[in-house]
Amino acid sequence: MTEAVGSEPVPLLAVTRGAPTPEELAALLVVLATRPAGPTSRGGSGQSSWSAKSRMLRAAVHPGPGAWRASALPG
Repeated sequence: MTEAVGSEPVPLLAVTRGAPTPEELAALLVVLATRPAGPTSRGGSGQSSWSAKSRMLRAAVHPGPGAWRASALPG
């Protein structure tokens, strides 16, 4: 896969340092080919729900039987 600029084709990937074996280059190309094209593949905000600040808020306590006990339990 090359792009032609003028009369010379320009490679999309070039090794600038070292001497990789053909197997190492093939492994690199497989990794690059399997990556998603966009910045994120989830389509969401990209933030994990584990780090969401809303997880630190507790649920509202409603008066009634067992409300005192339920206030200490995770919501």
